[in-house]
Amino acid sequence: MTRLLKLVLLLLLLALPLTAAAYPDSPAESRPPGFGEGQGSLEQGLALFRAGQVDQATILLRGFVVQHPADPELPRAVLALAQIFLQQNHPQEALLYLERVPEAERTPELRLLLGQALLANGQVERARQQLLAVDPPDLSTTSQGARLQALARADAALGRPLEALTFLYQLVRLVPETSSVPLQEGHAILQTLDEAALGEAAFMFGETPLGLDALLQQAERAYRRGDQATASRLLTRLLGSPVDFPYRAAAAELYARVAGRPWLQRTIGVLLPLSGKYATFGELVRRGMELALDQKSGGPAPVRLLFRDIGADPERSAEAVSRLVREDGVMAIAGPITGSAAVAAAERAQQEQVPLLTLSQREDLPQLGNMIFRDSLTPQLQAEALARYAVEVRGLTRFAILLPDSRSGQEMADLFTAALRRCGGQVLVRAAYAPDATDFRRQVRLLMGKDPDARDEAPSDDPLEELFRPEPPPLPFQALFIPDYVEKVGLLAPQLPYYGLEGVPLFGINGWNSPELVRAAGPYVEGAVFVDGFFVHSPYPFVRDFVARYLERYGEEPTVLEAQGYDVAGILLDILSDPAIATRAELRLALQRLHNYPGVTGATSFTLEGEADKVLFLLQVKNGKIVQIN
Repeated sequence: MTRLLKLVLLLLLLALPLTAAAYPDSPAESRPPGFGEGQGSLEQGLALFRAGQVDQATILLRGFVVQHPADPELPRAVLALAQIFLQQNHPQEALLYLERVPEAERTPELRLLLGQALLANGQVERARQQLLAVDPPDLSTTSQGARLQALARADAALGRPLEALTFLYQLVRLVPETSSVPLQEGHAILQTLDEAALGEAAFMFGETPLGLDALLQQAERAYRRGDQATASRLLTRLLGSPVDFPYRAAAAELYARVAGRPWLQRTIGVLLPLSGKYATFGELVRRGMELALDQKSGGPAPVRLLFRDIGADPERSAEAVSRLVREDGVMAIAGPITGSAAVAAAERAQQEQVPLLTLSQREDLPQLGNMIFRDSLTPQLQAEALARYAVEVRGLTRFAILLPDSRSGQEMADLFTAALRRCGGQVLVRAAYAPDATDFRRQVRLLMGKDPDARDEAPSDDPLEELFRPEPPPLPFQALFIPDYVEKVGLLAPQLPYYGLEGVPLFGINGWNSPELVRAAGPYVEGAVFVDGFFVHSPYPFVRDFVARYLERYGEEPTVLEAQGYDVAGILLDILSDPAIATRAELRLALQRLHNYPGVTGATSFTLEGEADKVLFLLQVKNGKIVQIN
């Protein structure tokens, strides 16, 4: 008997899984014709077997088989006895009882046990034929797994290693939660293969645990014969795969010996548009990131940034993610900033199981997987911050919305309406204008409850008539929200009092945060409140320090883009400055646990979904200047 055959038989006897079989009670009305008088002892024996009292069960079931050899219920008793004997490592006794059942009366579960018993008794070829004859759909999932494992052991004992590995591959796919034992057996088989067969196994099973194990075996052999280049190439390929397999730690250790450095580098990959129409924005983000790196470099575990130009191309973005993971061994990826490129990068990062911290505002990016995080000023964050301030600080609960009839305008209005409702407020009226509108009379009259098509009343020449003209009814709303940008607000705000809408507090979005707002709208936006993710004149010391260092280095004030780049890089650099963070999974967990990171774009945490939860900058026009009020 060969060493491999002895190993297979020993494994079978020690770890042979029991076939999952059900033993339902048989009510009298469902008993088949010819039901024997030993039914009571059979049911009692099966009940004891299910309860784990196998010694008493064995006595009763043996008695039933001996006394009622022709009973139609014989297969049920034999099935239980065979399971007991196989569990007790008595395959010969199991076989003795199993072969008592006529061929025509053998159920699929019984045929499976017969194959297992034959294999344990050393009748390998006969066992294999018996197992192949069992139709898998007739078995439970657990029993299908037991059949595949027995077939793998049979083929291994018969000198068919690739066939054995194929059955193990099918077993791991069928029951992945029990993959530990089959992968250990596959590892032992792979070690017995010659170079040609090992290469065939690596090709056959590709990026699966068995395929990666085959690559590891090839790399180990290459290393032993002094072929460092081949070993490095194979290890880079398998370590770059996102597929988990039990020997990854051994592969990483071998890579460190071959390459003279760890596989996972303390490096952050960065995906930005450094060419094309978005190159200006990409360069600004890069400036902020490099400033963060300069400030935080030089620690006990120095970290570097690895920039990759992806333009705004989704394909280049996805490819860059894979190359950064598989070739450069980065711990995490930052970016992209454009929507379609960010979606492609996020999908690929999730496949590659690498944390990605994007700056894009594209909807639902973190929902693509648990490896995806976003640190960006989203419309949702703005709506929630404004609604909380309006209701909780100002006591304003009734709003009107004047919005551009565009996708972004509608989205912002809907988000603000929902956020206001959650805070206990409500939107009473909405009016939309064309994005290219320059006159807003109709929309203002609609908000005020007036006929938008009626002509305005001409003022009277009689002072007394004007004196006794009745006051207009009070407005139903307390404040007005305008989700548009400074160019449009500069046209719109002066028209509000002109058409009769006066004394109403104005609320806006980050698009209002510009010196142009006061220049264009002057006193008409006095007291207006809006939010932003960055305020260059913030009194916060860490913001002032960032602005001063940026101004010193580049000779101009930073925008929100540089600030976002600074924070994204700063978050990842801070996490990686801890030498205890050694894996991508640990880095992902550190991101998930981040709480109130003191970013220049606001104190930052992440939700369970990976969305940034930020404290935004609340801004107000006071005495003709934009100031921070929180």
